Amino acid sequence: MATIIVPENVSIHEDAENLQKACKGWGTDEKAIINILGHRNAIQRKQIRQAYEELYQEDLIKRLESELSGDLEKAVYRWILDPVDRDAVLANVAIKKAETEFPVIIELSCIYSPEELLAVRRAYQGRYKRSLEEDVAAHTTGDLRKFLVGLVTTYRYDGPEINERLAKSEADILHEAIKDKIFNHEEVIRILTTRSKAQLKASFNRYRDEHGTSITKKLLKDESNVLQKALHAAIRCIDDPKKYYEKVLRNAIKRSGTDEDALTRVIVTRAEKDLKDLKELYHERNSVALDDAVSKEIAGDYKKFLLTLLGKED
Repeated sequence: MATIIVPENVSIHEDAENLQKACKGWGTDEKAIINILGHRNAIQRKQIRQAYEELYQEDLIKRLESELSGDLEKAVYRWILDPVDRDAVLANVAIKKAETEFPVIIELSCIYSPEELLAVRRAYQGRYKRSLEEDVAAHTTGDLRKFLVGLVTTYRYDGPEINERLAKSEADILHEAIKDKIFNHEEVIRILTTRSKAQLKASFNRYRDEHGTSITKKLLKDESNVLQKALHAAIRCIDDPKKYYEKVLRNAIKRSGTDEDALTRVIVTRAEKDLKDLKELYHERNSVALDDAVSKEIAGDYKKFLLTLLGKED
């Protein structure tokens, strides 16, 4: 479930006018910007952008970029974009440092539905005049390139049907490859980049039943192998996206120095989807509310904005 709190009665034109007032003059009224945009859904935010441009012949996104700075500017920019454009931007930022930021590409490829991924690829082409796959290929090499290009170009079957015999045979293939540390095995990459999520989950379950441990635990042994880390992330995204995102949040908050990019990414992209579920899971696993954990790690208007998206009222 979503966490953002949207008022029953919203005036799009009033919102546009109040945002213009917040940006007018010597100082920027960050509180007003947060109070408006942090309580509007994607459709309303798009309508506000359109109304603002009609009223003031100015791009609201560019105006906010010039008025805000730092982590707040980055978070508001990602929030005000159409969700599919936001995903294209996140992908492009990640691609530029793909050797370390490949989890972002994997999230889009393995958590999103086939149609959602296709929409991101279209938005990416429209924004950057290049395909997502060609940019991924240009910024990666070797086995990681083969795997990530395979993920972003796939159009998985999205139905619930599974083949138990196939699940057993492919669980065996995955087990042998992991046992022998042949992570670049063609069959491993084929299985993970082409099978439906339902079929893959059946294979992961069969792996656990037959070998007494989850496939992800077996892949945790060597953190220095970049392909191994990518395979691990993909399997976690496919197997249980909520647990995956909870761990991203936990790592972002608990690491030495907060990972604001990861924290912003998860909160902004999930606030209208399942952030309430992620908050519950975070509390269950860490014995502290996500709101409180975020409050301790960041400060200022950036903190106010993320807490607003988390559904925490003053």
